[in-house]
Amino acid sequence: QVQPVESGGGLVQAGGSLRLSCVASGRTFTNYAMGWFRQAPGKEREFVSAISRNSDITYYADSVKGRFTISRDNAKNTVYLQMNSLKPEDTAVYYCAARFLLYSEKSTAYGYWGQGTQVTVSS
Repeated sequence: QVQPVESGGGLVQAGGSLRLSCVASGRTFTNYAMGWFRQAPGKEREFVSAISRNSDITYYADSVKGRFTISRDNAKNTVYLQMNSLKPEDTAVYYCAARFLLYSEKSTAYGYWGQGTQVTVSS
């Protein structure tokens, strides 16, 4: 079992940047693909990005391609989401999730979730 914990959210102006971090406890971190999701008030949870176990495959929602970059450091049990050129529509609670072996863009496919970190982008 892994337990993700997110950090790095905050308030930024449009066009600014943030880097989110997610530390996932457990000695089997490399057995899990990792994903980022977000949920804005009144909206469904939305896929943002995912990364495979060894960082050889990454996947992004169309809404963030070219602006966000996902990465992981297995030695630190940590996955990152670098967010550049932020827009007001990026405002949401961002969640880190872990899925055994294979990544997915479906939130229901992930079995382990963090508590979320708030990202607010002002216009």
